[in-house]
Amino acid sequence: MVANSNTSALPVPVQTLSVPGQPPLELRVWGRKVRGQSSPLVLHFHGGAFVSGDLDSGACLAELLTSAGAVVASLAYPLAPAHPFPEALEAGYAALEWLYKQRTRLAGTGAPLFVAGEEAGGNLAAALALMVRDRAHPPLAGQILVSPMLDPCNATASLRETMGQATGCKWIDGWQQYLRGPMDAEHPYAVPGRAQRLAGLPPALILTGGDDPMRDEALAYAERLRAAGIHVSSELLPPTTGWPDSLAETPTECPCAAEVRGQLRAFFQAAAPPPA
Repeated sequence: MVANSNTSALPVPVQTLSVPGQPPLELRVWGRKVRGQSSPLVLHFHGGAFVSGDLDSGACLAELLTSAGAVVASLAYPLAPAHPFPEALEAGYAALEWLYKQRTRLAGTGAPLFVAGEEAGGNLAAALALMVRDRAHPPLAGQILVSPMLDPCNATASLRETMGQATGCKWIDGWQQYLRGPMDAEHPYAVPGRAQRLAGLPPALILTGGDDPMRDEALAYAERLRAAGIHVSSELLPPTTGWPDSLAETPTECPCAAEVRGQLRAFFQAAAPPPA
């Protein structure tokens, strides 16, 4: 059951999704069904290093996805440390199953289903694609990973460039609070970048910037997916994105918006609707 909760300060109403076995989940649906057409339907996860962020901070990518032609459901997933792995992921799966059941009402008959996220949300989107493959439902047309947070070692050259001489950062802290212990770092749903089996995943669009601390892990995951036979579209944007931090700013300030929107449109158009 979904109940609308209109708030004058927000551009789009917040809804409460009640799912058996899950605490109430808040989500915000961007965009509307176009009569006589089917639109891409996207479950979107905001960033925040697993421990922060909300529907407002995720508005930048949500609006870019919507302006590229999608209907987008942004999820306020449970945050660590109160809700460590795999609670956010299981909440995401419950929301995805609900979206699949509601796809005709929300986005039209035969609407293809996607997952998307930025930073920690990119991790959850990638992990959810693995979970959906293993559970064989619902069918996914693609995954969209923007500045994804995929490597808990935090030892890539691009991250060291950002950290300099610092021995800690918000991403290290986020991983420590999200993972319950060392063994979680070996679980493919917690750390998709280390998953041993990538075959059978849906096509992926992976976007990162030349100044993105997560640049190296994003590009490495793109290459691993390609090696597994997955169709991947990846783009290294100019070193002026300010990602992932700038993705938490207001949509009008989102850098490289025109280029990102074009990449999203092309990806949506290329993704064939999966079989029911």
